[in-house]
Amino acid sequence: MYQSIQRFLNKEHPPIVISQKTTKEEFLSEHNRLSPLDLQATIALLSRFRIEKASIFKDDNWSVDKLRRPFILWLTSLPLGKRVSSNSRNKN
Repeated sequence: MYQSIQRFLNKEHPPIVISQKTTKEEFLSEHNRLSPLDLQATIALLSRFRIEKASIFKDDNWSVDKLRRPFILWLTSLPLGKRVSSNSRNKN
C-alpha cells in the first residue's frame, strides 16, 4: 500500500520545497502578517531571539516554517513589558 501511495504522490504532485532561504526582514514581514497585534515583532526582537536561541540557527536562513513556532513560544514567554517596550522603542 505504501508503494502505491508513494507512486501516486510522485506522479500527481511534484515535490514541495518546505524551507526556502528567507531573510530576517522577510521573516518579520510574514510573521507580522500572520500575527495578531499583541504578537507583532520588530527587528530588535528578532535579533534578541537569534542571540538567545543561537542553537536553532544553522546559517542566516530565517525559514518561516522552521522558526516561527519557536519564535512565538519565545516571544510569549517574555514579560509583557519587555515585549511592549521593545516594540514601541523601534516604532519611534
